[in-house]
This record gives sequence, C-alpha cells and structure tokens, in this order.
Amino acid sequence: MRIAMTCNGPGEFAGWVRPLVHALYARAPDIDLTLFFVPDDYATGREPDVARALFPRMRVVESGRYLRFALGRAAGDVPDQVDLVQYLGGDLMHAARVHKRLGGTARSYKFARPRYRALFERVYAIDRPNEEELEGWGIPHERIEVVGNLAVDGAAAEAAGAFSNAPMDPSLVDGGVLIMPGTRRREIANLVPFYLQTAIWLQRFVPNVRVAFGLSPFTTDEEVQRALRSGGDPRFWGARGRLEDGAIVSADGSARFPIVREAMRYAPRAALALTIPGTKCIELAAMSVPTIVCTFLNAPELIVVNGPLTYLDRIPSVGAVLKRALVMRLSKRFRFVAQPNMDAGEALMPELRGALMPGRVARLAAEYLVDDAGRAHAATALRMLYRAHVGAADRMARSLLEAAS
Repeated sequence: MRIAMTCNGPGEFAGWVRPLVHALYARAPDIDLTLFFVPDDYATGREPDVARALFPRMRVVESGRYLRFALGRAAGDVPDQVDLVQYLGGDLMHAARVHKRLGGTARSYKFARPRYRALFERVYAIDRPNEEELEGWGIPHERIEVVGNLAVDGAAAEAAGAFSNAPMDPSLVDGGVLIMPGTRRREIANLVPFYLQTAIWLQRFVPNVRVAFGLSPFTTDEEVQRALRSGGDPRFWGARGRLEDGAIVSADGSARFPIVREAMRYAPRAALALTIPGTKCIELAAMSVPTIVCTFLNAPELIVVNGPLTYLDRIPSVGAVLKRALVMRLSKRFRFVAQPNMDAGEALMPELRGALMPGRVARLAAEYLVDDAGRAHAATALRMLYRAHVGAADRMARSLLEAAS
C-alpha cells in the first residue's frame, strides 16, 4: 500500500509526521511512504535531511522538487499513484494538488476549509473543540474522527529514545533549566544570543543551577555560530559568544552551557524549561515539564505571521512600520499564546509577552525555580491535560492502514 503525506515546517514534522510515520512502520513495515515538503515561511530548509536520516525507507521530496511535481514536470522518484494522500501541514491546496496528481483518497488532520469539504473523505480531529471547528467548516460529522494530538506521542517517543541512539548524559539538566530558543532562522539569530545573556544572568541569581540549551536537529552549528558571533539584533539585548566542544560559551569564556539535540530526552529531568510558543509547548506539557513561555515583541516586524502579510516588512520605507502595528494588534487579541494554556483556559505555563529583557526573564525564572509548590502543581496539571491524547499516532495509523488496504 502507498501513502503520500504533505508537510511544511519543523513543528509539523516533529510533532505530527514523526510520530505518525513511526506508528505506521510499526504496524506495516513494508508500507510505501512518500513525504512531500511544501513551500512555507515556517520551514528551516533542513527538514528533508532530518526526515531522511530518521526514516531511510521513506521517500522524501523536498520543496523544490515538489514544485516541479505540482507543475506537472518530472520530479525524480515520485510514485505514479498512491492509495491515500494525508495532509500533515502546510497550505491545504498542496494536499489537494498531490491528490489530483496521484489519485487515491484524501484525508486531513486538524484543518479543513469549506472549499475542500468534498475532497477529504475523512478528517482527523485533535479533540472535541477541533471537531466542532471542522463541522463549522462544513465537514459532515460522520467524516470526522477524533484521534488526539499527535505531538503528545512524538514527545513520548523522543523521550524514550525512539528517534536517536546517541549516548545521553542526563546530568546536564538534572534539576536545572532547559532553554529551547526556537528553530526558524530569525529565532536562532536573535534568541540564542538573548537566551545566552539570560543564562548568564540566571547563574548570577542562582549560582548552582544547571543550564543547557536544547537545540533542534533542524538547526545547524553554523547558524548558531553566526548568531553568537553577531549577538543578534540590538533590540534583543543578547550576548556574544561562541560554540566550543558541544557547548555555548560566553565571549569572555566565563560561562559555559552544554547543548543537547534530543531535547525531549532531557526535558523530563529539568526543573524548568524556557521556550517560545509552538509545538514544543505541547511536547513539554506532555512530559510534565514546568515551562515559562516567552513571546518576543522586541522587533515585531521580524515575526512570521500566517498568510501574505508576513512579507509586509519588505515594502520599502513603510513596510516595517505597518507590520509592527499589525503584529501588535494581533497580539492583543489573544489571552494566551501557548497552546497548553489555551487548552486549559488558564496559565499553566507562565507567559511573558512584550519587549523582553534577558535580566527580567532570568529573574522570573529564578523565582519560579524556588517555587516548588507552583511548579509541582503545573507539572501535575500539564500531565493530566494531555493524558487522553496518548496513543493518537497508533489510532490514526490504524485508521489509515484500514483505509489504504
């Protein structure tokens, strides 16, 4: 049987594709899988390489080849037809295009639109609110199947070492702070220096605390080195430094923070995580890790937003001003930006939003570190929040295999 999938960025690959493919191969080792990476501003460009390394048997089509394929041109080892096309990220139009070229049936996960209600014969929902949202988009109730949040299984599998056999040193983060600064280019460029300065301040406030950086496999050493060399945009008040023997080192060499690449293998041993909104918040919640989430509005025009308005800052003279105003206006519309807080209706993960300073973030992190009762309550509530989602990848894999057989 043959299944094709569409995906866009690092969060969708790590949180959705990775656990689902793992479950599919566990149930059907001989399945023929093709993963199309579609063009997207959230992508890092490293996703295809990471996908090939994790799943050597899977056919991976990078975005450039996908575009040739979508335009009807030759695109290498793409199959002539498949049994099923599964949307797992990116614009829905790409899944529609793959389905038109390769046939079979089409399914989606979490998202749909009225114009595609005739296309998707099944849409998988994360939970009941998502099911209601899909019904509002015109998807008939009988075509919706609630399976749960795939990211929960993704986090659990990574924590168990399913995606890596590299040796592990848990002592790097025992009882300390794990910093996860993001994966997009501008996040690496500005937030690695910001969090380096935060880590330096944090060790002044709490001298014995262990601090480590959890960097994504989508992030290259060269990107981190450039960020540390420049210190990032001045509006982020970051520190300069360097990479040295698997660690981030301050410019004067007085502070050294190890880097871990499989963050979810280490996160359960941390007392606290510092991160930004995204799939990683769900993963940390699933692992019961108390977390502070930072939404940076230091330079709003640098933030990626959905749709063509993300390019607004490229308009000469007025573009940056217009995009800054747009992002600030959008920010005020949301009570929470971290998905676990949205799902819980309360700030289980404390959120910091605005033009943030490293010293302030470090001070609040230091205060949270000594609030044992507060962190224990958050850890328990976060674990309970996503307990029902465990097994989502296997439930969805079973459904897909039944449909494709």
